[in-house]
Amino acid sequence: MGASMKDIKNRIRSVESTMQITKAMELVASSKMRKAKERAEAARPFFNILYETISDLSAYVGDEPNPYTRQPGNKPPLYIVIAGDRGLAGGYNSNIFKLVDSEIEGKKARIIAIGRKSVEHYDHRSWKVEGRYPGLAEQLKPAITMEIAQTILSLYHKGKIGRVVLAFTQFVTPLTQEATLLQMLPLVLPHEEKPRTGANMIYDPSPAAVFRSIIPQYLSGMVYGGVVESYASEQGARRTAMESATNNASDMIANLSLSYNRARQAAITQELNEIVSGANAAQ
Repeated sequence: MGASMKDIKNRIRSVESTMQITKAMELVASSKMRKAKERAEAARPFFNILYETISDLSAYVGDEPNPYTRQPGNKPPLYIVIAGDRGLAGGYNSNIFKLVDSEIEGKKARIIAIGRKSVEHYDHRSWKVEGRYPGLAEQLKPAITMEIAQTILSLYHKGKIGRVVLAFTQFVTPLTQEATLLQMLPLVLPHEEKPRTGANMIYDPSPAAVFRSIIPQYLSGMVYGGVVESYASEQGARRTAMESATNNASDMIANLSLSYNRARQAAITQELNEIVSGANAAQ
């Protein structure tokens, strides 16, 4: 019985140590999530304006031949897959991989992997990886996303890829994150009869030229937005996972403490029985 009590006590200490770690990770994730959420919310107006500008330009360009609106044909698609740099985030990483892998199963797709987990996942798969960007999200710089945009455009203009799809996790609430696929190329934009910015807008040298020149910024902005959304989602998922782990550890400690007290009570009762039995035998 003594050995059993010792085992239970060691188990309690082990779980308490684990709970301290999960609680600390929960607090760190909460702090990072607040900052990441603020960064994502600050970035959204820029991308909304960028999208509106692209839409307005498409209304000016009209039906002019445009390489960015052509049909992809049978060329392999390119997926920019954004995942985390660390684990212990619940189903955050696995959800985006399941979504993308189900889409490209049996296809000769190409991948740009953003995040250490994305690089590790696709380095062990049959699809060709065109770019690897681990450790990008926390210290994200626009120059890197512009580099990714240039890689995309180079592959696109060389005819090596057709559709370009951004795979990221959209931050809805701290408790809700949605794995999302967003087609970036070919552009699917509404063609309105009149541009929303007004009929007096003049583009120099021409709407088509401006439209083509803004595409790299558009792609870079989309990738940037996907990364900041995904990073906020990762921290939210990790905070939720660590909170759940901490609660489970607390419940386990309570159950182990109950078992320890029962074992201790049984040991005391046995000792009392032995004392009483010895006293009776001495009489």
